[in-house]
Amino acid sequence: MQDIITMADMGLIFDVTDDLGIDRESIRVELTKEDPGSVRRTAGGLIEIVIPLTTPLESWLPVLKAELQKLGFG
Repeated sequence: MQDIITMADMGLIFDVTDDLGIDRESIRVELTKEDPGSVRRTAGGLIEIVIPLTTPLESWLPVLKAELQKLGFG
């Protein structure tokens, strides 16, 4: 299992964030994957995303979308 995100991973993340109308400049994605994965708004207003290590990204995307919606997007 790869613990560093790929361009394909970023494409999937951007599919979700673009769909919710989130500006790509306001997103920060950690380069390494860590369990359980997380989504949070930083004190500076950025959206910080950590992709999970052991859950396939495609399976985690609905969680990402739900967490972004809880933050008020979409």
